[in-house]
Amino acid sequence: MPLSLAAPIAPIAAHSLLIFLLQVGLLLLLAVTLGRLASRFGMPAVVGELFVGAVLGPSFLAWAAPGLHGWLFPAVPEQYHLLDAVGQIGVLLLVGLTGVQMDMGLVRRRGATAAGVSLGGLILPLGLGIGAGYLLPEALVPQGTDVTVFALFLGVALCVSAIPVIAKTLIDMKLLHRNVGQLTLIAGMIDDAFGWFMLSIVSAIAVNAVSTGTVLTSLAYLVAIVAFALTLARPLVRGTLRIAARSEGPGLTVAAAVVLILLASAGTQALGLEAVFGAFICGLLIGTAGRVDPARLAPLRTVVLSGFVPIFFATAGLRMDLTALVRPEVLLAGLAVLALAIVGKFIGAYAGARLSGLNRWEGLALGAGLNARGVIEVVVAMVGLRLGILSVEVYTIVILIAIATSLMAPPILRFAMARVEQTAEEQVRESEHRAWTAHSAPSRNGQVPRGRLATDLVGDPGTDRSTGKGH
Repeated sequence: MPLSLAAPIAPIAAHSLLIFLLQVGLLLLLAVTLGRLASRFGMPAVVGELFVGAVLGPSFLAWAAPGLHGWLFPAVPEQYHLLDAVGQIGVLLLVGLTGVQMDMGLVRRRGATAAGVSLGGLILPLGLGIGAGYLLPEALVPQGTDVTVFALFLGVALCVSAIPVIAKTLIDMKLLHRNVGQLTLIAGMIDDAFGWFMLSIVSAIAVNAVSTGTVLTSLAYLVAIVAFALTLARPLVRGTLRIAARSEGPGLTVAAAVVLILLASAGTQALGLEAVFGAFICGLLIGTAGRVDPARLAPLRTVVLSGFVPIFFATAGLRMDLTALVRPEVLLAGLAVLALAIVGKFIGAYAGARLSGLNRWEGLALGAGLNARGVIEVVVAMVGLRLGILSVEVYTIVILIAIATSLMAPPILRFAMARVEQTAEEQVRESEHRAWTAHSAPSRNGQVPRGRLATDLVGDPGTDRSTGKGH
């Protein structure tokens, strides 16, 4: 049929729009409220935000008031897809901003120690997760899902950490200037990068079925993406952001960053990899090649963290079904997987820290910090559910792991760091950090020197601030 004769596509129905607006407004209101409440009690805000979805979803509202739940959250795929679209935009921008805040120079300076900690915290939980995937009851594996793919995905879910949760926890506890805090952040960066890499590989295998050709093709695409990022993409990102920085105000810079992140996400999605991997790589480029003044991205950060992200977590919670835990086999499987996740990350990170020359209290603190799954765990779980790799029961278990490990981190960190003496270098770093946060201002051209953002926020462990000389 010629395009001119085709019937116009009808806009969204009035009732569907009404439901969507009510859903977004209610989810955001409750997510912000319960997130703030969780923060007041010393818990990560993500716990309260996920709890909103649990309350409004199958776990409570569908059981207590099925009529209201059926009206507000009708079992219509198109209606849920509207919420998913908002949440996906939010998580892509969040992952992009996480990449912006990574300081690759810091990774190079303390990379050996951090790599040892990260390696231990990756290998053990990955192996335990894969083993658990093969041993879990077949009833928990979605029909038609290859057991190997399921096991690999569970291994990825158990081995990741969460930079946003780790950074927020360290900031709230005033530990970001400590050496252990910096090593935790760097090791978490390595964990995140590995997590996105593995998530892309496993997702590609799940979509295209298990085969050596699929794995090799995915690896080839990943190599091509990294090569493109290191060559053509760097000047492209730098030039785009330099042009945007000439404008008055942060508006054009925010728009340019959003466009770059979304297009990079679309690129990796088109190659059969996960969109979050493209967002992460683009964030790294914006932070290293673009060198954007943090003040110009502050409006984007505010909107993403205060609006999009709470909706994403609340939406993720909507798919939780805590009533599934009433079944003994699901409850026992959940407790077993939770124990493996905690023990694997703690022992792995602790062993890596000790082998790298750190003392036992520093090793305990690193294990606690890296054990916080939070944001990344939820993203991995959502991808698994969307691709049909995870059942609702296993999805619920993975989300509970994210909540439990995020709750465990602050008290254990507080206990361990009380036994680690603060050094003179850390005191200088703390003073510099306070001065920077109090007096930082945008530069005239909207850019800062390379490494300024993360180095000043996190501190340079290899430099004596009083002399400017490296140790």
